[in-house]
Amino acid sequence: MRPMHPLRLPGFANLGFAYLVNELGNWLGEIALAVLVYDQTGSPMATAALFCSMQFLPALLGPPIVARLENLPARRTLPALYGAEAIVFGVLALLAHEFVFTAVLALAILDGSIASAARALTRASAAAVLAPAGQLREGNALLNIAFTAGAAGGPALAGLVVAGAGATTALAADAVSFLAVGALLALTAKLPSPQVEPDEGGWAERLRRGLSYVAGRPALRRLFGAQSAAFIFFALVIPIEIVFVKETLDAGDAGYGALLASWGAGMVLGSLLFAGLRRVALRTLLLVSTVVIGAAYLGTAAAPTLLVACVASVLGGIGNGVQWIALVTAVQELTRATYQARVLALLEAVGSAMPGVGFLLGGTIAALFEPRASYAVAGAGVLVVVVAAAVTLRRVDWAPQLKQGDRDRASSVAPGDSPAPLPIGR
Repeated sequence: MRPMHPLRLPGFANLGFAYLVNELGNWLGEIALAVLVYDQTGSPMATAALFCSMQFLPALLGPPIVARLENLPARRTLPALYGAEAIVFGVLALLAHEFVFTAVLALAILDGSIASAARALTRASAAAVLAPAGQLREGNALLNIAFTAGAAGGPALAGLVVAGAGATTALAADAVSFLAVGALLALTAKLPSPQVEPDEGGWAERLRRGLSYVAGRPALRRLFGAQSAAFIFFALVIPIEIVFVKETLDAGDAGYGALLASWGAGMVLGSLLFAGLRRVALRTLLLVSTVVIGAAYLGTAAAPTLLVACVASVLGGIGNGVQWIALVTAVQELTRATYQARVLALLEAVGSAMPGVGFLLGGTIAALFEPRASYAVAGAGVLVVVVAAAVTLRRVDWAPQLKQGDRDRASSVAPGDSPAPLPIGR
């Protein structure tokens, strides 16, 4: 199977481009908003409130949005979501001149929720065309390259735009980019839509069934649990990276930029590595890549110089570039076609909420001890999660639920079939 072949499938290339713009736009918007809020308030607490707002509340709002929209054609929902993001950033650009902090927070929450829903529905739409063609893994590899390129280049691009043209211009440019993507998807003739089960009730019932679906399947439930814990330790070092570089390593602002760039470069390499390891089992990739991230944190904790820390960050970025997409692909393969959007929305919610816990924990450890301690706890915590996950997932059924390679059997849900109820006390 040629790795670029998914780009020839109907609508997939445009979905991949939308995914890239979403990631770049998120970085541009977040950094521009952070600069705007800090410049207007002069308060680190206000900036912290902004980031907390963009993390926790979208985790609660994203899944209901997906449950409400997944049964509508993607050619309507995705352009509408990207168009809504364009409107939000347009209003934020106007608010830069008439700053109202509470309004900025509310709009940031709204955009985070829309962006989370857009990512989940984009992946579900992509799965709707990739799985019948038997190319889910290859297509996900391409989406991952777009994601890591956005994650690696987004902060640098945002920094250049904000520094050169100001936060207002950056927010306006973000609005234009989302508007353009919305128009592109609206004009895509064969945009695939997520598969749905008819007559499943309203959005609340659909959301309940999505939660029940994950809770009632041991492999999915334990994967979600393990990744939730891993997210805490993955994010634990993020708030103290700048303190670690400037105070512990005495490397200055340039050193901080080098450390971030090293991780970003590793993510891009990891995404290319995942694309080349198509025959390696996803469980193996998940295990090894998570171990690499934990080892990279421990290496950074012991790093005597910036160069050693950057080498460790490259390795950690490689693990990051493999781990996330291996997890997403595994979750998709374990999920029936008609539950793809809802389950992916729940995964997005976990990825949004749990890092916030890590932020608080990492800052507390650094304040009580030193930044190296935060890296050491993060590395050790990741390795503990790996061991626990290896034990709990060893005997669960990993049989794929998403049918691949047969367009007539793309949905594996029998009519009238319903997910198991939420387990009690587990």
